[in-house]
Amino acid sequence: MALSIKEKIKKEFQHHEKDSGSAGVQVALLSLRIDKLTEHLKANKKDHSSRYGLIKMVSARRKLLDYLARTDKAGYQSVIERLKLRR
Repeated sequence: MALSIKEKIKKEFQHHEKDSGSAGVQVALLSLRIDKLTEHLKANKKDHSSRYGLIKMVSARRKLLDYLARTDKAGYQSVIERLKLRR
């Protein structure tokens, strides 16, 4: 059975078999959604409600990354390197 993109991301970032909600997994899934929405907004420049949603997702990802940096420095470094995020 083929895995969906979300399932592949969960497998890559999870700490244990049933982990689907740790900060690293959430950041990775948010990054996927942000990338897709960014592509959508390049084609649909006047879609302001989606732009608002994008800003909220970026903010949520930033908060999760800040939490990860406070609690698990090594995990934070690993996540930002694997996702190729700045900072």
